[in-house]
Amino acid sequence: MSGRSKIVVGITCGDLNGVGLEIVLKTFEDNRMFDFCTPILFASTQAVNEYRKNIHVKTTTNTISSVKKINPKGVTIFECWKENVAIELGKPTKEAGTYAAKSLEFAIKSLKNNDIDFLLTAPINKDTIQSDSFQFPGHTEFLEHHLEGKSLMILMQENLRVGLVTGHIPVSEVSKSLTQDLIKSKVDIMYQSLKQDFSISKPKIALLGLNPHAGDNGLIGKEETEIINPVVESYQASGKLVYGPYAADGFFGSETYKQFDGVLAMYHDQGLAPFKSLSFGKGVNYTAGLSHIRTSPDHGTAYNIAGKGEADTTSFKEALFSGIKLYRNRKENKELIANKLEIKSQH
Repeated sequence: MSGRSKIVVGITCGDLNGVGLEIVLKTFEDNRMFDFCTPILFASTQAVNEYRKNIHVKTTTNTISSVKKINPKGVTIFECWKENVAIELGKPTKEAGTYAAKSLEFAIKSLKNNDIDFLLTAPINKDTIQSDSFQFPGHTEFLEHHLEGKSLMILMQENLRVGLVTGHIPVSEVSKSLTQDLIKSKVDIMYQSLKQDFSISKPKIALLGLNPHAGDNGLIGKEETEIINPVVESYQASGKLVYGPYAADGFFGSETYKQFDGVLAMYHDQGLAPFKSLSFGKGVNYTAGLSHIRTSPDHGTAYNIAGKGEADTTSFKEALFSGIKLYRNRKENKELIANKLEIKSQH
């Protein structure tokens, strides 16, 4: 939205019984954070104040009922509901899931209206949030349904970026879901995102194999020879720096990932297990490929420590600063492309 002096970040409350509100309030207890952005928290004053009592933070907050009335001198709470909600810290409840969905729905509406610049989501419980309006395996699929574009989940930390070809599906479904078209679509999203969101002019991408030892030339499965290899060859023929398939264990164990701008894993735990081993507590979940920027910390609701004041804000802060940088990079990229087109049209 033009005319803003600072980037406006919309923050969902996540599961009210988890650590979402804690990491938000603790992050913005430091007033220096307001130098970087203006935060809007989609929740309710009652829920925030009740949580605040448990962790004794002094974060400045103010409440609005319209996103047009943002106060840049504190966490602005956008009042998504008026009724009191029972906060049962550390317990997965249907009620907490219902209000996590409400927060997300209000935030998405504001994002689509460009009232906020990017979205930062606190952790949800993927089970308790399920309802008639939320029938998705997670945030990524929900966002893809409501925003323009096709999504790619990328876990990132410094120069390590791991994307997933298949996401929240059973392992038994992975092999039958893999097609050349699916892999190409994910490579294309990652390639474009690395260029426009990360400002990498010539991205270098690695594809992992599906099977142990990347199939050993068809000895342990044929997905590599029949599906992944042809994809790699087609990109290399077009001049793009796409390589693989690599055996996942050796690829991460030998730190080969450091040679690439992005890595595409074939299934969820193949990419996320090594990523979290290398970066847990510092990583960021980024939804690439969509019309708007969304980031999230790399951890869950952490019910076991909810309300104890023990939650680490590192990943949330990384998600915040990453979102700011991604938003700026994409904006600059659009301006560069627009300027090139304008210059070209004048000739």
